[in-house]
Parts: sequence; structure tokens; C-alpha cells
Amino acid sequence: MATGRWIFTLALSLLFAGCGIESEKPDFIILNGAEPETLDPHIITGQPEFRLVEALFEGLYAHDPTTATAVPGVAERYEISSDHKTYIFHLRKNACWSNGDPVTAYDFVESWKRSLAPETAADYAYLLYFIKNAKAYNEGTLTDFSRVGVQAPDAQTLQVELDYPTPFFIDLTAMPGLYPVHGPTLKQYGDNWVKPGHMVSNGAYRLKDWRLNDRLDMEKNPYYWDAAHVQLKTIRALPNSQAITAFSVYSAGGADLILDKGLAPIYLLDELRKRPDFHAATFLGVFFYRFNVTRKPFDDPRIRKALAMTIDRDLIVSKITKAGERPALAFVPPGTGGYQPPEGLGYNPDQARRLLAEAGYPGGRNFPSFSILFDTRELNTAIAVEIQQMWKRELGIDCFLENQDWKVYLNTQARLDYDVSRSSWVGDYNDPNTFLDMFMSDNGNNRCGWKNAEYDRLINQANRTIDEKERFTIFRQAETILLKEGVPIAPIFYYVGINFYDPQKWGGIHPNVLDVHPFKSIYRK
Repeated sequence: MATGRWIFTLALSLLFAGCGIESEKPDFIILNGAEPETLDPHIITGQPEFRLVEALFEGLYAHDPTTATAVPGVAERYEISSDHKTYIFHLRKNACWSNGDPVTAYDFVESWKRSLAPETAADYAYLLYFIKNAKAYNEGTLTDFSRVGVQAPDAQTLQVELDYPTPFFIDLTAMPGLYPVHGPTLKQYGDNWVKPGHMVSNGAYRLKDWRLNDRLDMEKNPYYWDAAHVQLKTIRALPNSQAITAFSVYSAGGADLILDKGLAPIYLLDELRKRPDFHAATFLGVFFYRFNVTRKPFDDPRIRKALAMTIDRDLIVSKITKAGERPALAFVPPGTGGYQPPEGLGYNPDQARRLLAEAGYPGGRNFPSFSILFDTRELNTAIAVEIQQMWKRELGIDCFLENQDWKVYLNTQARLDYDVSRSSWVGDYNDPNTFLDMFMSDNGNNRCGWKNAEYDRLINQANRTIDEKERFTIFRQAETILLKEGVPIAPIFYYVGINFYDPQKWGGIHPNVLDVHPFKSIYRK
């Protein structure tokens, strides 16, 4: 059986070896997952887009490739006031855009204004809410941006005033929602500014070519302030959502790195884990299902609890994922920033059947038809099929599977045009807030339609609490509401990051808690 699989893989290797690759081979080729939705740092929401945007742009701070902690980027240093609410960033004088223009503090002021502007509709605008009056400006209740706590006293100095001390604020400055964008280019090209030949960026790389569903090429930015330490001159990202196809391209030498966790063929994992080019490590990521609480019957928390309590997480990680993932009974991965989450709803089919009967559907009778939405990757399909069978076997209800391409799937989820949706979340920084604040009523990444005033109050209170022990206690109260009362989600497992690359050939790729691997740090040995 195994021999047959490898013959099939080899056949596909020969078929796909040349996909997206011309005679002039780049220095480094990655398989990055789905075709990017966009390259606009203020608009992106997915991890495939984040990896590319992190290469093209840089914030005040950036990610260390080994630890994923925030390290100086455009800002060479900062000062903080005694009350921990005011930051003064000092920008590098040699920080430039890819056209040679200097990157200034004024660029950051205008870019953060754009990210917060209601018309931008940035899902990640809430990352700036810790800044004085930023939330009010984003919601449109304040129209005078000069009252938002962001000022540029001069070209090299950025002053930021927060509402309250925020221990992870420096980590936020390394996120795309806080990256600068080149104002004159946006003004000249409008929505087309992200296209090759138009884009002006300030990262280690600049956009060379982008052919949809074929490839995206980047070249070293000679104006980058640290260009002397960027070793790879050209990088190509190949879009592919199908694990068997992606692995075939890699096996045939058509790519140097498989970067996306969903591109490992699940039925080959037992053998692949023995290979020297297989690399796996835990990180702060969780796979979960969302329930659209604005649709019947999912507006009833008893229904959501019943569905969550009939997901056999142990079976999924042992039968399907098979890379050492841990079943998730909470949303926040244990140990995130030292936090230990409460335990949510476990596997309890008997209690689930009682809840379903209480809600008016004994034995699943008359339960309306609904769908599970997911994107096209093999792993998501396998999990959806297994959960579909669990719900039929334990609850007597039927559902169908709805498979969409990445861009369509993201849009469908954002519009709340689904019943149940496969989801994942990777922490933006090493603190429980990066997981918990996304389910606040006004958060752009909520995408469940769930609102709970007490939950919102607790998250706000936790983020205004200085004492860490007390802060974590409040977070646990909020997460208990999320997991046991509201139940707009069903956590399923904590991710293990999987990469394939030859460690004898490539360096600068390290396991870390955020699963970030800045391309500027990768080098050929």
C-alpha cells in the first residue's frame, strides 16, 4: 500500500515539477498555502498573506526569527513614560521605501489613520484600540484624528499615548495592521497600489511579479536599512492548497520549503515524520469551529453546546492530524504568556443528547439541514467528514459539507453567510489577550455574531489590570463564559507547525511560539 502511494506521489511530482517555475530559478522557492487574498497590510487576515506582507513591509518593530519576540525594525529604540502610557519611538535615519524615499514618523501617523478609518474596514483595526481615542475614531464617533494619541513631533520621532498601560504594545507594532504604507502610491493608484510595478514597500523585499494562482516573486530591496544582512536575493511563493500536489512539487525539487501547516499529506504523516527534512513544533495556534449565532437553530446555546460536546477531539488528533497535536478543551493554548485556561466542554454525548431534546429536537428529529464551511485543504476536508459522521452517529442530525477556495471562504465567513465554519487562530503575540479579545462584540475578527456584555466588560477590565495574577484570573472568568455559557465556538485541537526543508542546505528557520519565519533571516548554508 505504501509503495503504491509513493508511486502516485512520484507521478504527480513529474506532472507538477515545472508548475510556476521558469528557467531563471529564484534563490528560494516556498509553498505558502492559498493564493493571497491581498497584499495590503491593513486588510489582510490570513496567515499566508501575513508571511508575504512581513517580507514586503516592516513596522516600528519586527519579529525575531528564533524567539518571535519583538525586535527593533524601523524604530531603532523607544522610551516609555513612568506611567507606562506614553511611548516615544526614534526612527532610523536610513530607513527607506523601496523607491528610495525616507520612511518617516509622518508615514506612520497617516498609515495608522488609514488603518483606523471606518471606510478602510480593517478587521485588525482593534489592535490600535489601546491608543487614546483610537476606538472612537474607528467607530466614527470621533472624526478629528488629531485627538487620537499618535503624533509626529518631527520626521524621526513618533509619540504614542495609550489609554492605559499595555504590556504587549511593542509586540503589536510588529503586526501588519500597524505597518506603514506609502501614501503617494496609494493616492496615485488607489486600490491598484498593491500590484507589481505600483507597490512601494519598506521591507527587506519588494514585489517583482504576481501572477494569480501561479506565483508571486519578490526581490531584495536595495533600500532596506539592513539590506547588507539579507542573503536571499530572490524569493518565489507558489500558491497551492492541495497537500498532495504541494508535496509532489517539493519532492520533485520544485520548492525548497513547505511553510503552511496544512500542506503535509495526512495519510503519509506516519512515514514523513521519520524524514530528516520533516520539522514539527508546537506554537500558539488553535483549530476550532465557529457557530453563526445569528442563524436558527444556532441562536440557541443548547444547540451549540450539544454540537461541541459530540466532537471526539482525541479521535481527530490520533486518526487524522497525527503530528502530535493536543486536544483543545479551551480556546487559549495552555502556557500562553504564563496563562493557564479553564477547561471547557468535554466529550459527553449523553449530555449532548439531553440538551438537543431540551431544545426541541429529541433524537435529532426535525433538525434543520445545515452546512459545515471550510477551505479546500485536505486536512480540513478530512476533519469535516469525521465531525459530520460524529454528529450523525451521536445526535441523529444530518449536515452537508461546503468547500470553498480561500478568498471566497474568508469573505463568506466575514459576511456571516454560513452555519458552522472551520476556523483557526494563531496568536499575534504571546499573551492570552490575542485570543480572547477577538470575541468581543465589536471585534472585526469575531465572525460569529456573538455578543456578551459581561464578556466585554471582563476583557476590558483584565487589560486595565496591572497585577498579572489578578489579570489572568479575570481572563479565566471571561474564557469560562466563552466556553461554557455562550459557546459561539468549539475548540478542537492546538496546532503543531509542520515544515519541510533540508536542514543541511538552509538555515535561519526556527521553531517559535508564533510560527513566524521571516524570509530576511533565511540563508543558504
